Amino acid sequence: MVNVQLGELACRGLEGHFGPDLPNGARKALVHYAYKLRVGRRPIAPPHFLGDPPAPQVVFDLTLDATTEAVLAEEADDQHVTMSRLATHAVFVYLAELEFLGVKSPAPPEEG
Repeated sequence: MVNVQLGELACRGLEGHFGPDLPNGARKALVHYAYKLRVGRRPIAPPHFLGDPPAPQVVFDLTLDATTEAVLAEEADDQHVTMSRLATHAVFVYLAELEFLGVKSPAPPEEG
């Protein structure tokens, strides 16, 4: 189980791409990050100057498959960060890659 703590910026980014289902967006980010580690395409390491958000906007636990959790736990240990911090970092990496690839967020619904 991975404890995810997201600040406002991460929440807004996930909402922009996945709507209000933040756990679904975070799950996609974590699975993507772990996949990159498994295939040897190492994502950028978490910056050490940032810690966990001081007052997270949302906190939830995600249960992932055992392989993904093990890869993430090993990476967190290697990087000397908490799993929660790595999860937040994975969300930012995923959002940055979506932007780089030109994946557009769905247009917000028009107010009537």
